[in-house]
Amino acid sequence: MKKPMHLYCFSPPVMLATFLIEISFAAYVLWRYKMSTMTRLVASILVFLALFQATEYAICGGSLSGGNLAARIGFASITMLPPLGLHLAHAIANKKPGKLVWAAYGTGASFVGFFLLTSASIPAHACYDNYAVFSTLGNSGDVFGLFYYGWMAVAIGLALQWAASLPLHRKRALYALVVGYAAFIIPTATVNILDPSTLAGIPSIMCGFAVLLAFMLVLKVSPEVLQPHGSTRTLHSKLRS
Repeated sequence: MKKPMHLYCFSPPVMLATFLIEISFAAYVLWRYKMSTMTRLVASILVFLALFQATEYAICGGSLSGGNLAARIGFASITMLPPLGLHLAHAIANKKPGKLVWAAYGTGASFVGFFLLTSASIPAHACYDNYAVFSTLGNSGDVFGLFYYGWMAVAIGLALQWAASLPLHRKRALYALVVGYAAFIIPTATVNILDPSTLAGIPSIMCGFAVLLAFMLVLKVSPEVLQPHGSTRTLHSKLRS
């Protein structure tokens, strides 16, 4: 049985504008800061956010007559957000990515493979004035929701736990990351409570709020924990500040 996923996004021009903001932010992070694990993680999150918006625009902006592949690429891209967020939380807290992080990547990879390799994973879609509607195969939408909520809850919980004992700049970065990811969870959870049928659409309401995470990553997280190019300031000196 196919279950509808209602993607409460904006109109195609707003999708395009959001894509341009997020991909520009990714380019800025790579240009502004020295390459490190955290730099790669922040840039990767921004790129996957932008990719989702690009596929939405490709489907609803009239540039594609058949958007099955674009829809599957879009779902695959947002699949990576919870594992990357968990990994980034570990990096900010100066924790080694252990079995928990690799388990998140492993489960995420299984969904990426499902969406990209199974043409029937997103069997149907339609575009309306301000959002698109997708269908998923069988109960995959419910399982995807458990994956998404579960790993994001783990990342937020660990970030809040670790922040209390960290230096101020790392604490601020973790709190900013929590706020950014909460912008995904809270609106979605609110609608899920009001209308349980929307549990099949984890990517739905979140896509309209994705730009909030992008702003938090660039304006709050990055300045706290990434080192600018040309800076002679070391991490140890920042820890003492």
